[in-house]
Amino acid sequence: MQNEISMERSKAGQAAQTVRIKPKWHMTVLHIVYYLIMILFLVFYMLPFWGALVSSFKSNTEAISTSPIALPQNFSMEGYSGAMDLLTVSLLNSLVVTIFGAAGSVFLGSICAYALGKWRFKFNNLFFIALVAATYLPFQAILIPLMTTMSNFGLYDNIWGVVLAHSVFGMPMCTTMMRGYYSEVPDALIKQAMIDGNGMWQIYRKIVVPNTKLATITTFVFQCTSIWNEMLFALVLAQKDGKSPLATIVLNGFVGSTGVEINQLMAGSMILALPMLVIYIFMGKYLISGQMSGAVTAS
Repeated sequence: MQNEISMERSKAGQAAQTVRIKPKWHMTVLHIVYYLIMILFLVFYMLPFWGALVSSFKSNTEAISTSPIALPQNFSMEGYSGAMDLLTVSLLNSLVVTIFGAAGSVFLGSICAYALGKWRFKFNNLFFIALVAATYLPFQAILIPLMTTMSNFGLYDNIWGVVLAHSVFGMPMCTTMMRGYYSEVPDALIKQAMIDGNGMWQIYRKIVVPNTKLATITTFVFQCTSIWNEMLFALVLAQKDGKSPLATIVLNGFVGSTGVEINQLMAGSMILALPMLVIYIFMGKYLISGQMSGAVTAS
């Protein structure tokens, strides 16, 4: 009897495996419509980038006379050579501001996130709420006192003043992003380190930072992108003799200029986009992992 029952169950299992649920026709149509809409939006989104890319490889005459999205008839690098002559110094200045500004804001944010996430003190939550509110503070509201402060410190019309501004004003956002990661560091590790005689800063250096590398990389890349594309501080705090030493402002100033050709402008925009593109290509796996971990932490 038991053998008959087991045989019937095995037959039923095999029959269940052969059953395939066929998707309904209207679901297939919806999927097709969905993908068509996504492709349409992707093409619409990428069209300006494509136009700038192909125009950067054209001669100036061809860039003016042909469609911006048409492939170049004769590939030319004269746009890139001219753009590099115009942007070399400003690109180096922008790299300095971006790297040091992002490093400074991430460092300050990590310290605040460590203190708020792993140590409890009076008004802890109130202080964190104030930092979160500071992330939504418009920079335009503090420009005049910021310019006065930078002038008093002798950092006005100086790229290091821009670095300091990005380090300080990027700190609240970095704190908000990193606090969730730091809260996930097991308290048992902290207590064991305290038993072993480690102080607050030793725990931060030996325990917290090595266990939150993913958060540091994610936040650093986010800050690099934000600082590299930022124009307000670059325009207000680093305008010596009416000229900014940073690439975003320099390239923007070439628009409508009689001495700069169209293919040079397009090549300059591609050169300006290249550093962040390289960062995302090499750091993409860390960013995806960091965003997924952040989503799990937030949930």
